[in-house]
Amino acid sequence: MALLHHRHFRSPWKRGIFSLILVASILFVGTVGMHWLERMSYLDAFYFISMIATAQGPMVTPSTAAGKLFAALMAFVSVGSVVAALGFLFGPFFGRIWHIGIEHLEEDARHITEHERERSKHS
Repeated sequence: MALLHHRHFRSPWKRGIFSLILVASILFVGTVGMHWLERMSYLDAFYFISMIATAQGPMVTPSTAAGKLFAALMAFVSVGSVVAALGFLFGPFFGRIWHIGIEHLEEDARHITEHERERSKHS
């Protein structure tokens, strides 16, 4: 956990590279695994794993028990990794937008409260 709070990960470029390496590693392991277990071509194995990683679901079902187990494991790991990489990459941006939105809501609430106080004074 301390690694992700390190000062180097404050840079969007470094977060982007980290996210890219994470997703590329998952795709590489999945491609090699499906090639080895199912005897798919590297292109077909890459396509299969990329469909799993993006939660699209592949058009082909693995034919061996080992391939099915590996594909199931890769589905959990790859979807989670892609979501984590996107969150790690865009999280600070969306967090800042959220913070700005909350500031605007609080400011609007203060204006409404002040307006109600003014109104109650004149009543």
